[in-house]
Amino acid sequence: MPVTSVTKDPAALTMTVVAEFPVPVERLWDAYADPRQLEKFWGPPSWPATFTRHDFAVGGRSDYYMTGPEGETSGGSWRFLSVEPCREFVAVDAFANDGGGIDDGLPAMRMVFSFDATDSGSRMTCVTTFPDVEGMETVLSMGMEEGMTLAMGQMDAVLADLASFAADRTVGAQVLSDTQIRVTRVIRGTVDQVWEAHHNPDLLKRWLLGPDGWEMTECVVADKVGDPYRYWWKPTTPGVPAEHANGFGFDGVLLESSRPVRDVTTEHMIDTDYPEATNELTLTPVEGGTLLSLVITYANSETRDIVLATGMTDGMEASYQRLEREVFASV
Repeated sequence: MPVTSVTKDPAALTMTVVAEFPVPVERLWDAYADPRQLEKFWGPPSWPATFTRHDFAVGGRSDYYMTGPEGETSGGSWRFLSVEPCREFVAVDAFANDGGGIDDGLPAMRMVFSFDATDSGSRMTCVTTFPDVEGMETVLSMGMEEGMTLAMGQMDAVLADLASFAADRTVGAQVLSDTQIRVTRVIRGTVDQVWEAHHNPDLLKRWLLGPDGWEMTECVVADKVGDPYRYWWKPTTPGVPAEHANGFGFDGVLLESSRPVRDVTTEHMIDTDYPEATNELTLTPVEGGTLLSLVITYANSETRDIVLATGMTDGMEASYQRLEREVFASV
């Protein structure tokens, strides 16, 4: 069991949990930075977590829900106050209501996660500060201590599973709900490089092409919130079916932007009646490069399944390989 001590101090309104792991600090840090890994241990075994948002940066936010044995759910939200890679992050941890908003009827807590190297690996110390005695008693009576101990008991398996989250892993898509999927890939480049590659028209035309045989003929990038964007691709090889000869495109509007961490856009396939989707792009530095996480929200499960069946992830993987091979290799 990784947890070595749990200390409660009612006078200081704190609970301190210390856990040790046989891995370097960098590996432990990445488990918290990567939502794919975080949701494998944040939440006890009978209440696994699903993260629908994870902006691991100052001012960012994480949203998650845990699902119980009978299908019941309990939601939470983190607001990051500070993030010092491989050293410490501080977040306000609050309960969420059924609609995803903050539940003001339950106390919010300040949590400080510190990471230190040890002779045998690394140590994580989590100090939770409660707002008052009543809030501390309420949350502890809900099983917070037991829940954290059980949750961290799952971390050894996650940390040992290096292959699943290695930098050479291809694009993966995970279904989060009836209307949401999360697409992830570690890209060999810095966060600033990956951000620029997604916002510079000249760079986009070099790599965002999907499988070989296509070119981007139109690339209008949204510079600020409220601006529209438009992308269009055409085939460059003969023998393309007539219905695809003129190409295809997407347009939409930039809804949110926090350079170089997060972008939120709408997306609509031009000249179709497919319902509009929402794309939430998040970039996080991890060992091996930058974790790109794209949460896509569709109008319904039917649209989600139609898009997944098109081979979307194959086209994205071809593009990201081209980005690493032809754009970042020359940087």
